[in-house]
Parts: sequence; C-alpha cells; structure tokens
Amino acid sequence: MTATMLSVVPTDHDAALDALALRYRAAGGVGMQVLSLVGGRAENLLERLPDRVKLRLESATERALYVALDAAGRSRGGRIPDGGKWLTTAATTAMGAAGGFGGLPSALAELPVTTTVLLRAIHGIAEAHGFDPVQDQVRADCIQVFATAGPLAHDNGADLGFLAARVTLTGPAMHGVIARVAPRLATALGQKLAAQTVPVIGAVAGAATNFAFTSYYQEMAHVQFGLKRLSLESGVAEGLLVEQLRARMAASRRLRR
Repeated sequence: MTATMLSVVPTDHDAALDALALRYRAAGGVGMQVLSLVGGRAENLLERLPDRVKLRLESATERALYVALDAAGRSRGGRIPDGGKWLTTAATTAMGAAGGFGGLPSALAELPVTTTVLLRAIHGIAEAHGFDPVQDQVRADCIQVFATAGPLAHDNGADLGFLAARVTLTGPAMHGVIARVAPRLATALGQKLAAQTVPVIGAVAGAATNFAFTSYYQEMAHVQFGLKRLSLESGVAEGLLVEQLRARMAASRRLRR
C-alpha cells in the first residue's frame, strides 16, 4: 500500500482512526501484568499444560465456540439485555477465579461458559455500532474477533491482519469460520488455562487472566466494528482503513523505542 493511496482517507476521519488505534494499543496492556503475576512468557505457559490437555485443546475450543454461538444467539433471541463492559468483565473475572481455584478440571469446565459470555458481549458491541448480530455475516464477524493472538501475546502489529481478512459465507459457512478461528483461540485459551493452574495463586491468576481476556476481546470488537462503521459512513474501503490503522500503530511503536 503506497503513501499516496493511504493519503486518500479524509482528514475528518483521523480522530476516529486515532481513537481506534488507542483502543488497540490499550487492549493488551493488562495481559502483560498477568504474565508478571504468573511468571515467564506467554509461549512458555503452554508447556505447563499436560500433553493430554494440549492434544485436546483445539477440539475443546471448537466445541466451546459452537456452544457459545448457540447460547449467545439464544440469549439475544430471549431479549436478555446486554450487561455492558464492566458487568461482563466482573462476571468473567469471578468465573476465572472460580475456575482457577479448582485447578485444571474446573478451569476446563469454565472455558465454554467464559467464551459464551465473551461472545455475547461482542454481539452487543456489534449492535452498538449499528450491526445486527442475528445476521449470518455479522455473526461470522463476531467469531472473527477471536482470531487475534490474545492478550498474552507480544504485540507486533500482526494481529491487524485479522481486521483485513474477508469472511465469505458460502455453504456450511459458520463451520468454516469456526474451524479457521479455533486454532488461534486454542493457543490463547491454552495460555489462560496454564496461568489458572499456577500453584497457590490459581484463583488470583484465573481472575486476572479472565479480566485481561474480557477487556482485550471487547476492545478488539470495538476496533473491528468501529472500522466497519467508519467504512460505511465514509465510503472508504475497509482494507484501506486497516492500512491507515496499521500505519498509526507502526508510528506509535517507533516513537516508544
């Protein structure tokens, strides 16, 4: 993408893009504090999991996504009101503490529940930006939010690629979307599970990781649907807006060095 092409985004959209870049940068901040709490690096956390869990993690994550998709959709159909960011965060933080308190078995049992609450919150964010989460394309976009590397991963700007990915719904569409997202989410959730099993501080780590994950995915949802809304309002291609956001993130990283 050339500088000339990037410059076609109107100046009056700069503030909106700056706000989305701020959300993106803030998303993973809590995750680094979690790593300080449990010790080590994100990639080392997965080594703490038993092999039998690591082998089943992707399939368990895929099942959790299907459960979440069904439960979150039914809760909207039943007109259960959105809880808002802080209520959702409080709920998942409490669930994370309970999951961590009982070690790995309870942490595994908590995984689909937390995923459901997160997806329900993402549906609410999509709706707040003017998109109908009942529509198949929007439901796919909501699942796509989980394609990011997660709050415990080092941010090098690569996650912006998930914003530019086009989800085409053909045939058994949602199956394809979930199959593509599940491996990335499984890695992130594996790090969460490992943190929750840290001896002595499992409950604290569970609460902290769920707080980080909830904050992160809600912010990422705001970035994704904020860009989609800006694209509709401005007539500027979504991919071009993503490149503008990528340029802002790169400039911000250079300034921090």
